[in-house]
Amino acid sequence: MKEVTLYTDGACSGNPGPGGWGCVLMFKDVKKELSGYAEETTNNRMELLAVIKGLNAVKEPCQVTVYTDSAYVHNAFKKGWIIAWQANGWKTAGKDDVKNQDLWKQLLNHTKTHQIRWVKVKGHADNPLNNRCDELATGEIKQHNK
Repeated sequence: MKEVTLYTDGACSGNPGPGGWGCVLMFKDVKKELSGYAEETTNNRMELLAVIKGLNAVKEPCQVTVYTDSAYVHNAFKKGWIIAWQANGWKTAGKDDVKNQDLWKQLLNHTKTHQIRWVKVKGHADNPLNNRCDELATGEIKQHNK
């Protein structure tokens, strides 16, 4: 199985507000950058969308290491939140509806195709690829809000 690396980040100007997402996808010595924009969204939706869009670009089942600075995305898988949400009918521990269910379900579909390893990185720090994803995401917001 091929090994792919995916760095992701989402950004929002206001929360909610205009948002952007960015990702860097790498396989061997090939690197692909993707980004996009949403007019009215939240930071968490952009963080999720960055991962989804990156995984959408992987055309066959792979081992994918996803690097994210989002505790929301990382903890959902590493701390088992997503399993609990599903078991509780997409309700939180406080019995509220899980937000962003549409995106969580898309992301879950990718976990059926790919073997995904989740890695949390510190945001806005010394990780060049995480910083590049942030540049892509914030660049989308700036470009659309001229």
